[in-house]
Amino acid sequence: TTVEVATPKHVEEALKHEVDILWIGARTTANPFAVQDIADSLQGNSKAIVLVKNPINPDLMLWEGALERLLKVGITNVGAIHRGFSKYGDSNFRNPPQWQIPIELKQHFPELTLICDPSHICGKRETLFHVAQKAMDLDFDGLMIESHLTPNLAWSDAQQQLTPSDLLVLLDKLVIRKGKLSPVLTSEIDKLRQKINLLDSDLIDVLSKRMQMVAQLGKYKKTNQVQILQPKRWEEILNKSLEEAIEKGVGQDFIRNVFTEIHIESIKLQSKIMNEEEK
Repeated sequence: TTVEVATPKHVEEALKHEVDILWIGARTTANPFAVQDIADSLQGNSKAIVLVKNPINPDLMLWEGALERLLKVGITNVGAIHRGFSKYGDSNFRNPPQWQIPIELKQHFPELTLICDPSHICGKRETLFHVAQKAMDLDFDGLMIESHLTPNLAWSDAQQQLTPSDLLVLLDKLVIRKGKLSPVLTSEIDKLRQKINLLDSDLIDVLSKRMQMVAQLGKYKKTNQVQILQPKRWEEILNKSLEEAIEKGVGQDFIRNVFTEIHIESIKLQSKIMNEEEK
């Protein structure tokens, strides 16, 4: 059995009724004081198993902090649940997964049990399989999927729940890929990785040269009293890049995100140059 806990009283009642696993919800994880209260109520209970959902907002440090509070009071059976993060604007997800955040969490806590919650990420049953498969491909340790005998009659989150039979179908479709590779596969993958490494170096080299040009541009703007942000120029760059992305089969969202980050960094550099005092 498992149950969500948000207060020491919840913990007390759950332990009294011999609940096997406790989990801390996203809204509670976002509150360090609430997490500390729960941790304190579990101090000395070495057998407790506690799973911590990510905070609602994409804040890795807040998630790690919740885990560390539990570890510091001696709770060693700690795991994390990835349920996606709050969204800004339109999205195909109820809570966009932002996979890089749980991946980085796993890098910081290599032995941590990491579970994915496709139900809260998707918000609708039609896309559950794809997110579940992605989680398995990223070496998550398990899945947390909502099931209901009659989902349409559920009091909450009806659209993201599966019947038990549909859940079995989904689980049967999942492909569990190889974790350990044979020497032959390792050799072939290493060759491809070496080529990727070279391309990564080329990317860094190109970005370095681009930022050097941006620095020159910043100095020219400073000399001639030209404002940093030129909206029309940014629109031209972005539209041109998105057109090239379509031609070359690269995801438009990916290119938009990459060039937005480059643009932000370019503005930072130009702003620094513009506001430097003359020596």
